[in-house]
Amino acid sequence: MKQSRRAFLKNSTLTVAGLGMMHSAYSGLPNFSTNDKINIGLIGARSKGFNILHHMMKTGQVNCLGICDVDQNVLEKRLVDIKDEFKQTPKGYGDFRQLLDNQEIDAVIIGTPDHWHCLITVYACQAGKDVYVEKPLANSIAECNVMVGAANKYNRVVQVGQQQRSGEVWNSAMQHIHSGGIGEIKKVNVWANFPYGMGSSKVPNQSVPEGLDYALWQGPAEKRAYNPNHVHGSWRHFWDYGGGLMTDWGVHLLDMALWAKKISHEPKTVLASAANYNMDTYYRETYEMMDVSYPMEDYMIHWSHTAGIQTGPYDKAYGVEFVGEKGVLLADRGDWSIRLGDKGESEKATLLAKEKFDFKGKSDMEIHVLNFLDCVRSRGVTNCPIETGRNVALYAHMGNIAARSGTQYLNWNEAAGKFNGNKVANQFIAPEYHGEWEFPKV
Repeated sequence: MKQSRRAFLKNSTLTVAGLGMMHSAYSGLPNFSTNDKINIGLIGARSKGFNILHHMMKTGQVNCLGICDVDQNVLEKRLVDIKDEFKQTPKGYGDFRQLLDNQEIDAVIIGTPDHWHCLITVYACQAGKDVYVEKPLANSIAECNVMVGAANKYNRVVQVGQQQRSGEVWNSAMQHIHSGGIGEIKKVNVWANFPYGMGSSKVPNQSVPEGLDYALWQGPAEKRAYNPNHVHGSWRHFWDYGGGLMTDWGVHLLDMALWAKKISHEPKTVLASAANYNMDTYYRETYEMMDVSYPMEDYMIHWSHTAGIQTGPYDKAYGVEFVGEKGVLLADRGDWSIRLGDKGESEKATLLAKEKFDFKGKSDMEIHVLNFLDCVRSRGVTNCPIETGRNVALYAHMGNIAARSGTQYLNWNEAAGKFNGNKVANQFIAPEYHGEWEFPKV
């Protein structure tokens, strides 16, 4: 953003401070003139990226100046969607670099597959744009590190798409935990079981469909023949593009396990076991079943996932169980409760614990989006800054690396930025970039 425009937005009389806690559906927000609005560009428009843009548009605080997608069919649909619902006519782009060249754009949303997060974020920071980047922050440890360096060097506001950091459910649960409501935390159990973790059914390689720039979609990843399972959602089951359930749901839920003890340091020890079955039917590389343990200084974090099912402990497909000295706090995105063993005592304890909270009923995403826009204006720190996104991404990536390396046990040397005595595991720290793309330097 040009300095004059940044100052204009910051000093606008239409203040947005405190709007993040208003009621759902962005009710009560002021009307913004065109010049008062933040100019947004979207890169990666098929699914989550467009969902974020849609939330931003509903606030009435943004102009959408550009949408970029390598699939022309997706791009054309999203341009029509924005025009029909919001009466705005953003410019369409097939190459994100052209969108970043637009100096009128103040901030970008990055909703691409994980293997593109790093390059686009670094380039956006260099172009003077603030960034809302989906989680996980990047597809490797080294990429996470360089992204933090770029955001800090160019003084950019970054919000990582871990919207639970903004949610009323999780914030109230953390306040109860941090106030000693269940005593000292001894263990946190985290799980996420979903059918999509199996990947998709096998199909043969095919010709690239019309309208898709598959070469640009692959970008810095190793070149592969086109297969429908590589793109449009199924990409996260291949190591070149994503990390499976471990990095998809793992960064959301492990983040809560770290937040419970206000942990900001990198992992020290990681133990993992993982397995793949049913490979004759499904096409994937990431793990169907996985267990990862993180021994911390005074508590234990344990992650588990089983693909192909949608149930788990407490009849929940996913959840976080905080085990304390005085009881258990069980949470998911919908609610949290206290478990003391006896049903009646548990219900009474839950009601008593929640009496001090004034729940507004606003969704995690609504608050998260408003927080980002507020910080673009104020230059403040977002609810999920890039350092937070980096730290939990390292926990998730190290779980995968412990399994992929075949050693199951890793000891991380934070000062050296590598695993002690494990050459195989260290090979997974940084990706090899291919084609015209070079690993960014900051």
